[in-house]
This record gives sequence, C-alpha cells and structure tokens, in this order.
Amino acid sequence: MAIDAETLLYAYAAGLFPMAKGRHAAKIEWYDPEWRGIIPLGRMHVPKRLIRTLRGKKYKVTFDMCFDRVIRACADARPETWINDTIIALYTEVHRLGYAHSAEVWEEKNLVGGLYGISLGGAFFGESMFSTAVDASKVGLVHLAARLVRQGYSLLDTQFVNEHLKQFGVVEIPREEYHRRLQNALGQDVSFHKMDAKDQSPVLGTSSSSFSTAGDEDFSPEVSSPVCFAGEFSEGFSFSGDFSGACSAENFSDAAALEAFLQSITQTS
Repeated sequence: MAIDAETLLYAYAAGLFPMAKGRHAAKIEWYDPEWRGIIPLGRMHVPKRLIRTLRGKKYKVTFDMCFDRVIRACADARPETWINDTIIALYTEVHRLGYAHSAEVWEEKNLVGGLYGISLGGAFFGESMFSTAVDASKVGLVHLAARLVRQGYSLLDTQFVNEHLKQFGVVEIPREEYHRRLQNALGQDVSFHKMDAKDQSPVLGTSSSSFSTAGDEDFSPEVSSPVCFAGEFSEGFSFSGDFSGACSAENFSDAAALEAFLQSITQTS
C-alpha cells in the first residue's frame, strides 16, 4: 500500500515511523520500538570543544533552505541506509506542506552538513543527518535544539540511541513513557518558525535559479523567490540549485537563541 503525506503524519502522531530495508529497496516497514531515544532539551549535553566551535562561527546554519539536498545527502552518506527514493519523495512532499524541516550547515558557500525531521505540535522527530566536514552535523543538531527551545518544543525524538548521540545526553525511555510524552507534546501550540503559528514553515513553493546577494541585511524578497542569504554570507555570494520557497530571517539560525541555549545547558550540567 502506498504511503501518502496524511498517513505519514498520522503515524508519527501515533508513535510510529517508517524505514526502508535499504537505499534501493522497495519495501517500507513501520516501527514503534520498545525503547525510544530522546534528547532532553533542557539537559542536552554539548562537549566543550563543540561549544568553542559553535561560538567561533566557523559554520553558518540555515533552516529549510534546501530540504531536498539535505535528505538526499543523508541517503547517500552511508553504505546502508533506510532512506529510499519513496521516502525521499514522501518527506519532500511533507516538507512542502510545512511539517518536515531541514537544518543546513554551510562552510562558506558549500553545504557540508545537515539534518532533517518531522515537526508536529511540540514534538520534533529527528530522522537523519550527514556531514562532510568536521563537526558539521553536530553543529546543525545544536542549532536545531536551540531553535526548538526558543519555540517552546518539549520533545526531541531521536528514535534510537547510538554512539554519536550519546555525547549529547540522549536517553532511552520505555515505549509507554514515550507515548505519554508524545501526547503531551502534540497538545502544544508551537511552530518551527515564528512567522506563522498555523503553518509550521515559510515554505511556499519551489524555485530553481542562480541567486546573488549584495550583503544588504534589509532585504525584502518576494514569497516565490529563491533562497536569499542576505547579510549572512560574504558580499557577492552566489548559489544555484533547487531551493525551498520564500526566504525570511527565520531561515537563519538565531545567534541570540543559540547563545541563550548554550548558557542554559552549561548552567544545568
């Protein structure tokens, strides 16, 4: 049976998530693990070395700039993956509807890391990440957590626990406890972007073209324009490719929110 966007969202609300048997496999199965991995947002651990990297601003971080590139990079990042073409198409459609989001990590004008996931109420379900530069995916994850805290989310679901996530304080909770937390989170009236509490994303369409910025921070893009990096990258920055809808200040990580988040977790650790 084909899975559509509505079915996928209902499944996440019920605590389920899909995985393919392999990158080129046709079969997709549903999972509701007995033990579930979550990162407690108020007690997330960030290694001191990574905090220095974050504050050094080696990388720029954006949200929902190029979801398609991120999910494809995640699919191609490892020999064995649960992300097949069906899942790529499905989650890209859910992104277009405003319920799937990506974080992109840039080194100068190069996309060097990122992650994506599903957002429902106050729950964010992390799906996958990739990195082609040192600490790039880790930087993206911390920026994502800072965004979630700023917006009032209560649940960051990692699905499983692995060695990579352990450094961030991931914990395992039993299925029953997870479902309780999930239902509480689903009842929250929050959104991933400030701009519209009803539509969880400023994504309004897809555009493909080359785009240059002149370093002007007071940009006023049309809603159908390609991605703009106004003021965030060096003057004359140009890019070409497939971009997700409109651009606003909400497509850039909030530096003040990141610093507030880092200070809060440092005080509680």
